[in-house]
Amino acid sequence: MYDFEGAISMKIIDVLNQDKINISCELFPPKQGAELQNALDIVKEIALVKPSYMSVTYGAGGTSVGHTVAIAKGVQDNGIPALAHLTCVKSDEAKILEVLQQLKDNGISNVLALRGDLPDGTHDGHFEHASDLAKFVKANGEFCVGGAAYPEGHPEAGTLDKDIENTKYKIDAGVDFLVTQMFFDNTILYNYMFRLLSAGIHVPVVPGIMPVTNAGQINRICQLSGTKLPPQFRAIVEKFADKPEALKQAGIAYATGQIIDLIANGFRNIHVYTMNRPEIIGGIMRNLSEIVK
Repeated sequence: MYDFEGAISMKIIDVLNQDKINISCELFPPKQGAELQNALDIVKEIALVKPSYMSVTYGAGGTSVGHTVAIAKGVQDNGIPALAHLTCVKSDEAKILEVLQQLKDNGISNVLALRGDLPDGTHDGHFEHASDLAKFVKANGEFCVGGAAYPEGHPEAGTLDKDIENTKYKIDAGVDFLVTQMFFDNTILYNYMFRLLSAGIHVPVVPGIMPVTNAGQINRICQLSGTKLPPQFRAIVEKFADKPEALKQAGIAYATGQIIDLIANGFRNIHVYTMNRPEIIGGIMRNLSEIVK
């Protein structure tokens, strides 16, 4: 019998409900154990700019679960709350319980419940949907559970209405907050928020922002996720595609503009996809130094 009582880290829902601007960021674990120390060094460097929390992704099929836990612990050892991603593709209850125990043993009480990508397009695990995983995590410990949201609709949902319906299932399963997939046009998020509220979804929604620093990277991401590029953003990528430092500077500036617009329109919580690059979150935090205090 697993004992999940007494998780000691600050709950992300409590962070989000603070009356202040919260900027968080995402990290991904190394694929090779030899790279773990480098990842922990990145954690220390990012912690210096004091993000409100850091999320740590989970390898496909749970391949890097040990590293996810180790890095999440490293985040909290640096005084920053950690949000551990957890996917359920090809996992049974015993496997998920094992991971939850590891998180609990390391004082990690925040989980982002995800289905994960189907490696071969088929499902053969115990949990068919992220909502099934969220419900299971809630039933097996004092975890704060987040879920993913898709302002442009999940590629498999078919329609935006169906995607909102699926999101509602997550809330009904106990999800405490939502973190969105990246988007590059804030109008898309504002329209999405209207749809969420109309569906009776009132949990905190954290917009996900990706500063683009690599033209090839963004093209691949958009092909996989269906994320649309507005004309002004596409022009930036095309103009500086062969000038990496210029594109990085422009990408950070564009992301900063998105964040400032979100804050001006009432959003207090922003999540930045940093791709493990401390200079990106550092550049954004410097740009927001008088806004985020």
